Parts: sequence; structure tokens; C-alpha cells
Amino acid sequence: MFDMREDSANLTIEILKQIRDGVAVTNQRLDRTNERLDGVSERLDGVSERLDRTEKRQTETETRLATELVAVVGAVHSLRDAILSDRDLRHTVNDHEQRLRTIERKAG
Repeated sequence: MFDMREDSANLTIEILKQIRDGVAVTNQRLDRTNERLDGVSERLDGVSERLDRTEKRQTETETRLATELVAVVGAVHSLRDAILSDRDLRHTVNDHEQRLRTIERKAG
């Protein structure tokens, strides 16, 4: 005959088994997801380390370039000063040569 309690208990047991099996599948999927996340995390750590090294090298390079640029600017200013001084000296020499010619013509 039909026993409602027994049938209900069997149904409950079957539902609980299905829930248990579903939880086991979910746990396996979570484990695989966690493994993938661990791999991604490790790769991101590697990328972060490489970025840190790259940023450090870039900063060092920028510092060296700035130092060299200051040296080049100093050299350009020195060259400009030398050219201006040479121009002034050339004007003075030309003036002296003209005076000497004038003196030589009068003495001559």
C-alpha cells in the first residue's frame, strides 16, 4: 500500500542526494576556478615585477638624459660665448688692421 511517510522520506533523501551531488560539482568547479585564479595571480605578479623593473630603468634613463641635457646646454652656452667673444675680437682686430694701414700709408 501507499505509505506517505515512507514516500516522503525517500523523496527527501533523493533531493538531498541531488543537492549533495550538485555541491560536489560546484566545489570541483570552484577548485578549478581557484587554480586558474592562482595562475593569473602569479602571472600578474610577474608582470608587476617586470613593470617595476621597467619603471626603474626608465627613471634611471630619464635621469641620465636630463644630466646629459644639462651638459649639452652648458656646452652650447660656452660655444655661444666663444663665438660672441670671437666676433668682438674680430671687430677689434679689423679696426687695428685698418689703423695700421692708415699709419703705414702716412709713414710710407
